[in-house]
Amino acid sequence: MQRSPGLEIRPFRGLRYAPSRVRSLAAVTSPPYDVVVRPDGLHHLETADPYNIVRLILPQAADPAARHRLAADTLRRWRAEGVLVPDPRPALYVYEQRRGDLLQRGVIGLLALSEPAAGVVLPHEDVMEEVVADRAGLMRETAANPEPLLLSYRGDGAATGTTAVVTRTTARTPLLATTTEDGFAHRLWAVTDTDEIAAVRADLARRQALIADGHHRWATYLRLRAERSARDGGAGAGAESGPGPGPGPGPDPDPGPWGYGLVLLVDTARHPLVVRGIHRVLRTLPPADALRLLDGEARVRPLDVPLPAALRALEETEGNAFLLAGRGVLHLVDRPDPGLLARTVRTDRPEAWRGLDATVLHATLIEHVWQLPDDPAHIGYVHDPEAAAAQAERLGGTAVLMKPVAEDVVRELARDGVTMPRKSTSFGPKPATGLVLRALDLG
Repeated sequence: MQRSPGLEIRPFRGLRYAPSRVRSLAAVTSPPYDVVVRPDGLHHLETADPYNIVRLILPQAADPAARHRLAADTLRRWRAEGVLVPDPRPALYVYEQRRGDLLQRGVIGLLALSEPAAGVVLPHEDVMEEVVADRAGLMRETAANPEPLLLSYRGDGAATGTTAVVTRTTARTPLLATTTEDGFAHRLWAVTDTDEIAAVRADLARRQALIADGHHRWATYLRLRAERSARDGGAGAGAESGPGPGPGPGPDPDPGPWGYGLVLLVDTARHPLVVRGIHRVLRTLPPADALRLLDGEARVRPLDVPLPAALRALEETEGNAFLLAGRGVLHLVDRPDPGLLARTVRTDRPEAWRGLDATVLHATLIEHVWQLPDDPAHIGYVHDPEAAAAQAERLGGTAVLMKPVAEDVVRELARDGVTMPRKSTSFGPKPATGLVLRALDLG
């Protein structure tokens, strides 16, 4: 088999909930693991249904090893009890999310793993080692990919290839349909026709993708593939999976199941993603201290308005700007001192990177002004601004609410091989976890 110059996707036998064994499909789904707000959101999901997928993606036990064993035991039990059942044939899955005027459609399948240097899958954010280690432990123990990454690619606008297959498929009766409590309607179809699968594969083989959501899971996939390759001496373990530089195309060995990862691919030329900021909760920094340390380093203005109005004011503020929340008070921070920026932001990166809010927040404010270690004990990352503000209130800390970054800026930096500070962007809508899983023993 020749190496693909682009995305190499293949069908798989999905593992799905048996509707007769659960209260409802909506009751067993979850947001992605890193979006679940703990502990309130975790408790809510655990009590929604005894088989909620959160028990697999965020198992609760005394230590990491025990959590991962618990997830593996839970997965084995649910399969043995017929709660999770494999589909009879390998398929690519067309997935639709709809809420109001927002419509997103994409294809779920297994993607051959490639290193960033290959230029096929483009990461744009740094990752945290402790998160990758945790996800690797979970996937290693369960031998499963419980939730897909969200990848975006740009089609050429033609009603052929993947677009044609998705259009035809969504006119059929879906495998499942459910509406989750966030108001999103979800539908899933299986594509098993060999000609349709071939059309999708040929189309995507010409594309590159941006990791929209799931950098830690992508890094986990690569780590697990490398582990298996080292253990097996490279034979049949994905040592050369995916495209990459070399003297020329040649046959690839079968990489085995660890050479592929579960992904959702969305054509953003047809279905543009929504980009939002990911907010910080400075757990140990009281608002009064944060404001005192900012004196003279940036402009700080109190906002006597509700949070939604303050967020609108933040988005309308040009240049680097942040909204601080804590102790029931909101402050808009902007116009950081140019001399301070010159001293604290590294100069060996492109201007677009130097001007990112996340760059200025971490290099200038967190590291220099507030002098906080960037670790989970001091900084939390929360996708929802209201949840971030509420968490800061509960802890007596400070929430730093962020503006979104334009997708084109993210894509261009990624193409230049420049990674943004971790947790810089939140692309959505994110796929619901629990609609289709991948168990490695099924392919």
